[in-house]
Amino acid sequence: MKVLVAMSGGVDSSVAAALLRDQGHDVTGVTLELWGGASDSGCCSVSDVEDARRVAAQLDLPHYVFNFAEEFDARVVEPYVASYAAGRTPNPCIECNRSIKWGRLYERARTMGFDALATGHHARRTTAADGALELRRGADPAKDQSYVLAVLGADQLASTVLPVGEMTKTDVRTRAAGLGLRTATKAESMDVCFITRGGRTSFLDARVRATPGRIVDTDGTEIGTHTGVRAFTVGQRRGLAVATGARRYVVDVDAPSATVTIGSPGDLLRDRVQLGAVTSTGAPVEPGTRVDAQVRAHGAPQPGTWWGDQLVWEVPQPRVAPGQTVALYDDDRVLGAGIAL
Repeated sequence: MKVLVAMSGGVDSSVAAALLRDQGHDVTGVTLELWGGASDSGCCSVSDVEDARRVAAQLDLPHYVFNFAEEFDARVVEPYVASYAAGRTPNPCIECNRSIKWGRLYERARTMGFDALATGHHARRTTAADGALELRRGADPAKDQSYVLAVLGADQLASTVLPVGEMTKTDVRTRAAGLGLRTATKAESMDVCFITRGGRTSFLDARVRATPGRIVDTDGTEIGTHTGVRAFTVGQRRGLAVATGARRYVVDVDAPSATVTIGSPGDLLRDRVQLGAVTSTGAPVEPGTRVDAQVRAHGAPQPGTWWGDQLVWEVPQPRVAPGQTVALYDDDRVLGAGIAL
């Protein structure tokens, strides 16, 4: 099989490429240049590109570097900025997977004649008894990344290979060390790749005008002011800049009026979440299906019932921030995902 491996410069994708090579596949590595600005916490930096290039050389694999910076800015960065300005909380890593890795890169791989696209994600692709392909959680619960792949469709899944999904992170590092790969002990990428740690507000301020507004409690009483809704997200507890003597959380962000509402933990609870842009990894989830739903990359799944465009929780849950992805599972099998409205 002719496989294009997306090599981010990290240990997981390095080992993914090595495993496929050792299995006898025709393997080519590719690294994406996505962001040329300041970053200290993500992937795809200049040093990451160099690490990937050197690992490919160590493994004696052809290696390409594709510059998708323009597409990344248009499909990931600009929507990220627009979402925060509108009082929503986007997930840029998932959007990058959707529109860049399994969008632009996936299309390029097919054009170049590759049979499959491989990555170092900790998730598994399995085959059901009826021959249908399934996306499942990775074997290492602490490193499972199926949540960020929940937006993949059946056609994309059919041409996707996830070589390290059956391995623990320790196994991956041990394999990399045994091969003498320079990425064996490399730290994992964290946070949003195009923003420095703690720099979200300044990043947004450089790209959108902040409108000062009010902070109110749930009965509408003003208890403070803010310099812009881009600094707040539903569920946030820290950095509210108000002293109430009790735990308070952001329960709503209204961008048109520049109003941020805060309340108690109980005020945050909802019995359902409405979803848009719903996708399925296979057949669409039937209304009335009992599912487990995950609302963060490493959040604990919670049970509920799917009704076609909304999820009704078995037990009320803290409100999901609009813009966040909700992944639907049947045990460890990913059924699909949607974006909270």
